[in-house]
Amino acid sequence: MRITVNRDLCVGSGNCVMNVPEVFDQDDEDGLVRLHVVEPPEDLYEPVEVAAQMCPVGAIEIAPDDGAADGTTHVTPEAATHVTT
Repeated sequence: MRITVNRDLCVGSGNCVMNVPEVFDQDDEDGLVRLHVVEPPEDLYEPVEVAAQMCPVGAIEIAPDDGAADGTTHVTPEAATHVTT
């Protein structure tokens, strides 16, 4: 799993930080999302997916770690399995 975030979309709700503080943080200056880890350990996959689902603006993107050039899974926030940016 590889995570990217779109700070231009982020509104600083903090849902991601509350779900997986080992992976996500909020910038002290503007409150927007920051990543601690781009490729989390497997035991954090499920909480990261929940954090992506809970993002109100779809600022979290999750791609499989399969070495594919563009293996990103894109689903709308309404479908809420993985969210796109």
